[in-house]
Amino acid sequence: MRIIQIIDSLDIGGAEKMAINYANSLAKSTEFSGIVATRKEGELKKNINEEVSYLFLNKNKTLDIKAVLHLKKYCKKNKVNCIQAHSSSFFIAFMVKLLLPKIKIIWHIHSVIFSNSSRNKKYLIQLFSLFFKGIITVNSELEEWAKNKLYCKNVIYLQNFIIENENYLKETILKGNNGNRVLYLANLRDPKNHLMLVEVVNAIHIDFPSWTFHLVGTDFMDVYSEAIKKKIEEYQLQNVIFLYGSKTDIENIIMQSDIGVITSNSEGLSVSLIEYGFYEKPVVVTNVGQTPFVVDHNVSGYVSEPQDIIAFSEYLSMLLKDENLRIKFGKVLLNTITENYTETVVINKYISWVSQFK
Repeated sequence: MRIIQIIDSLDIGGAEKMAINYANSLAKSTEFSGIVATRKEGELKKNINEEVSYLFLNKNKTLDIKAVLHLKKYCKKNKVNCIQAHSSSFFIAFMVKLLLPKIKIIWHIHSVIFSNSSRNKKYLIQLFSLFFKGIITVNSELEEWAKNKLYCKNVIYLQNFIIENENYLKETILKGNNGNRVLYLANLRDPKNHLMLVEVVNAIHIDFPSWTFHLVGTDFMDVYSEAIKKKIEEYQLQNVIFLYGSKTDIENIIMQSDIGVITSNSEGLSVSLIEYGFYEKPVVVTNVGQTPFVVDHNVSGYVSEPQDIIAFSEYLSMLLKDENLRIKFGKVLLNTITENYTETVVINKYISWVSQFK
């Protein structure tokens, strides 16, 4: 197999991390592995292994003929026979297939935005699915949608996975006291519902004055991010909640933290959740996407309904005041991640699935 991953950007995000993970991992077991960023480079570029071929297209519009021809030339030169297109990059993969019909396309769906899109967009996705050889989804809900609504029936749910990095960077120093930090790894986008976390902190911080809360993720300097900052100021939580923006030394940041949280209104399968678990952090999360299949409520963490501030606050409070419970939950979640969400487990399933393609 000679395969490339295609992703819109290399900014820090779950889909971007997974595109790089696949490229890095497949470089160990395939004849050729590459990754193509179509629209934008970013901080994650430094995570691409030397064995992986890299191309940046600098695509600046939906139908960019120059970018399509550049990608076609790259595929032809490197004898690429399979394109794994992540999220919306399936369109440029389709354009290349029109020029190189023998290329196989695998569409990798990371978000429910495709299943929840407008009727016209759904019709377009259905049409494009005629040209897909296979579809990968990151949760069982998306798997059912793809099987029932798209024309390509070769659909598989594959877990997101983490690749251990023993030589991780150590750049960021989190504020607050060691042993008393709560972390939320998520870009500042509306579906991640950071505002809920601010409300939770406002409700409980008086009872836990030594604990601080750390929001790590890209700040797009938009209306949503301004609303978060305004709410923090309104509640006078500037010395309790800290925003760091985009960071690349995620392992280092997690190691400085004691609890991981996710307050999202929607998710596919959160890469942050897998990262929390891999580094043995207990979690409080919302019941979205594949999350409840990863976290066993009251066994490896707590799961509340989205936007349920009261329940989330109660669960988080129980973790804040009980170190033994934090240790217990962290160990159980680590076992879950080790058994189901590591490179070896997922890539073995992937290669077995892809090997059936004709």
